[in-house]
Amino acid sequence: MAQSKNYDYPLYPDWSTADILKVTQLYQAVEAAYEQAQGIDAAVILAAYRDFQTVVPQKFEEKQLDREFQTASGYSIYRTVKLARQLGTGRVNMKGTQN
Repeated sequence: MAQSKNYDYPLYPDWSTADILKVTQLYQAVEAAYEQAQGIDAAVILAAYRDFQTVVPQKFEEKQLDREFQTASGYSIYRTVKLARQLGTGRVNMKGTQN
């Protein structure tokens, strides 16, 4: 499993290297929304999410990965993508939000 901070990213062993990169990019974008003072561009999050959906097209799998990622990191993919969609443009900054 890929490691960031002191937790492992939830990844599936049957994914290709390309799939792992796509999923990891979304995890890292969500982390940036929470950890970087300036946040991250909404467009970057939405693009990473679209790539993620090519790997994880099933909603139930997406929700399961979101729960696993939130348990490990404390960060919500769902809430971050939701805010990025609401903003459309600009920067997503989740710092100080409740999970």
